[in-house]
Amino acid sequence: MIPFLLPGLVSAVIAYLLGSISFSIIFTRLLANHQDIRTMGSGNAGMTNVLRSVGKLAAFLTFICDFAKGALAVLIARTIFQYVCTASGFPLSWAQYGTYLAGLAAILGHIYPIYFGFRGGKGVLTTAAMMLVLDWRVFLCTLVVFAIVFLCSKIVSLSSIIGAAAYPIFTILVLYFLDYRQGEITVGGMIFGFITAAVIGGIVIAKHKSNIIRLKHGEEKKITASMKKQS
Repeated sequence: MIPFLLPGLVSAVIAYLLGSISFSIIFTRLLANHQDIRTMGSGNAGMTNVLRSVGKLAAFLTFICDFAKGALAVLIARTIFQYVCTASGFPLSWAQYGTYLAGLAAILGHIYPIYFGFRGGKGVLTTAAMMLVLDWRVFLCTLVVFAIVFLCSKIVSLSSIIGAAAYPIFTILVLYFLDYRQGEITVGGMIFGFITAAVIGGIVIAKHKSNIIRLKHGEEKKITASMKKQS
């Protein structure tokens, strides 16, 4: 595994630095007279707070860019590790280890951005992007759960929490029944994928602590058609 140490470190650093680009902060400053989204609304540097506090344009741009940075971080890691695997004679399936770690690094960068005093968002969009690039099957299953909860509740935080909890469950089910039993992945790869998904899901849920408290007291806000429009 020694050949993987340097590319693993490089991939993780690149992913963290990409994740640290907090587009909610950037677009709020550009479109809301240099205000800091972390001092507005719920205080979270995320798309939902941008939608409520700034407007639809800023929220849309935040959505696109936060999603893109998560996907790009994993794609870069995959490219690096596929090259290393090919050059070193290792199975290409081993590249998954590096891509999972890069995804985790990008999420940590989003939550603790080095460029913005380590005060970022909750990592939901970056996690979704990572899921899509790593395994579209897991992404679709989790997206369906998110969509159902949101359609029933109109509460983004609740949908995100339940989606984060479902992520490792869908990961192990997909990896076991569709990959491992077909001989396309090792036991180690399956366990590694599940553990990484569980850690990421746990981090996202933990970052929603304040939302969970508001949900318990029935105080969490819903997304409605009357959300503030961008002027």
